[in-house]
Amino acid sequence: MLNHAYAVILAGGRGERFWPLSTARQPKQLLSLVGKRTLIAAAVNHLKGLIPANRIFIITHADLVLPARRALPGFPHRNIIGEPFGRDTAAAITLGAAIIKARDPRAIFCVLTADHIIGDVAIFRRTLIKAFRTVTTSNCLLTIGIQPTFPSTAFGYIEVGPRLSRPGSVEIVNVRRFVEKPNRAKAARYLKTGRFFWNSGMFVWSLDAFEDALARFQPPLKKLMNRVVPVVNTPRFASVLRAEYPRLKKISVDYAIMEKADNIVMARGTFAWDDVGSWSALENHFDKDDQHNVIIGRAVSLDASGNIVVSREGLVALIGVDNLVVVRTDHATLVCPKHRAQDVKRIVELLKRKRHHDTL
Repeated sequence: MLNHAYAVILAGGRGERFWPLSTARQPKQLLSLVGKRTLIAAAVNHLKGLIPANRIFIITHADLVLPARRALPGFPHRNIIGEPFGRDTAAAITLGAAIIKARDPRAIFCVLTADHIIGDVAIFRRTLIKAFRTVTTSNCLLTIGIQPTFPSTAFGYIEVGPRLSRPGSVEIVNVRRFVEKPNRAKAARYLKTGRFFWNSGMFVWSLDAFEDALARFQPPLKKLMNRVVPVVNTPRFASVLRAEYPRLKKISVDYAIMEKADNIVMARGTFAWDDVGSWSALENHFDKDDQHNVIIGRAVSLDASGNIVVSREGLVALIGVDNLVVVRTDHATLVCPKHRAQDVKRIVELLKRKRHHDTL
């Protein structure tokens, strides 16, 4: 079964909420935010012993192909593919599926994201194996939902129905619906029911099931796949992508397929998981000092508590301030309240409008 298993790792994001450390030339997935490995290298390592590197394909932006190669020494260069334009996850997954189909029409494949942090890797791999077995024997679209540990407002949720797998194994359940990021009160109600899981954005499916879904819900993407498959590994590949991509609508796979299909099941993920969506998420992955500050790099504090400090250049000194994010690099410094960390993306948009391109 795993002889036909492949992986598509999505690595095209710009990581704007991690500015100023994350930039257009070195976005979030190419940084070692947690641990020694870059996030993209960690994503590849999670599949070690399960899927060989020559069956892992990384889909990124064309501008990031060379930086991704540098971040992954020893990884097959031809398996890092650059999109000419960003068209969100539905197009990126379709491109990965086309490349896989050109090699193995009987393939099953998982879709992972290069900027997630996964703990309990052995449990994660067991979950993937169970998911691969499920999609081999059933014409379904499988998503991995994470057992929530607190009422997060940063994630979308999946509501599930009856259990399909036997007790004692990785649990497979029917999916009733996907719901958008809730407010805290609604998230708390979700947790009380026991029926809601965090939407991880990780998927497993067969080529046949994925193509059927494209044909039903996204004919333009099915057309893209039909046109790409014959030119994979030929000199025409890049020119076909440049011709086809401008015609595509920018849409996520959740909106394009998952919220429309009626054959969706979920594997219950009991491993540690975080999509590290903003600077404030680092609190979950680093020890704190006596004043509950997270300090990464050189910093000192006096009567300051609950802060997150990242210094890649020089020393940061805090006096009498609480609950701030402070990030210092060689080209810019960020200071904001922790509860406004999601708004860093808005600052990036403002910098673009004001043409501060040297900081981006």
